[in-house]
Amino acid sequence: NETQYVPLNDLRPGQAPFDVCNSSLSEFGTLGFELGYSLVNPNSLILWEAQFGDFANNAQCIIDQFIATGEKKWHQRTGLVTLLPHGYDGQGPEHSSGRIERFLQLCDDHPFIYPSPEKMARQHQECNMQVVYCSTPANYFHVLRRQIYRDFRKPLVVFTSKSLLRHPMSRSSLIEMTGNTIFQRYIPEPHPDQLASPEKITRHILCSGQVYYTLLKARDLNKIDNVAISRLEQLSPFPHDLLSKHIDKYPNAKLIWAQEEPLNQGAWTYVAPRIGTLMNHSEHYGGKTAEFATRPPLASPATGNKKQHIQEEHDLLSQALIGQTLKPREVVNGIPLWI
Repeated sequence: NETQYVPLNDLRPGQAPFDVCNSSLSEFGTLGFELGYSLVNPNSLILWEAQFGDFANNAQCIIDQFIATGEKKWHQRTGLVTLLPHGYDGQGPEHSSGRIERFLQLCDDHPFIYPSPEKMARQHQECNMQVVYCSTPANYFHVLRRQIYRDFRKPLVVFTSKSLLRHPMSRSSLIEMTGNTIFQRYIPEPHPDQLASPEKITRHILCSGQVYYTLLKARDLNKIDNVAISRLEQLSPFPHDLLSKHIDKYPNAKLIWAQEEPLNQGAWTYVAPRIGTLMNHSEHYGGKTAEFATRPPLASPATGNKKQHIQEEHDLLSQALIGQTLKPREVVNGIPLWI
């Protein structure tokens, strides 16, 4: 009878309503409206998603003047969630980057001070905003649930990968979303049996987002057993407590930050000093510095040339996993083989 039925509005009796609204193609106007809505009704989970993360630059005034600084200027908190599609999939300079570096530059946690246990316990309450780049469906679910379940409000910026929507390796079971499960700010290397023992690991890669699965596939296809790969799901506030418990598991490894973005973009400029602070408070890494594997510095967010995009990806995978740029002897399903 053509009656409209929305399953998400019929999950259980007495639930909150669910509405999906098409918006005007004015990022500035629409994000400003959503911000105001979140202030008026803090018990609503308000999500604004850009068509592509790049388009948030048209709403920069709202981000700079209200989202990042509203609490400091007016003691007014918002729980607004900004969803920014992000990922280097060869779609060109206007459809690749949500500008992670710009949002991280607005975060106010100190890069050179290792937080005390008391400070870590209040990290989310004292920060001005949160920035995450989830690699699993369960973590995406948990970070949104955490956002509304808390008894305080903070802006949340979520970088989302379009390619992970259909990636066969990026999946979660219902068990990972029920019971006592929570958002994982940091996902350490699970260390499967095929990897060498921890003391024989020579490279420990830290990364965030979709690049993890590319690194993982390249490691497996090349049968590399001396490289660990861990994921930083929450970039800011920086999870010092979780990393400090884990990096010393690999006492003889070099610590490497790997990202898809160019060297002058992405999370590197934010995480570099914080990883340095973390290393100086570790048992085995004091006085050492982290290395990086990225695309070369670039004025544009990404190249518009597909061949160059593929070459850059192969180079950064080689830098991260092997420590040098090698020409692959073969490419299998988009993954370079060097060994």
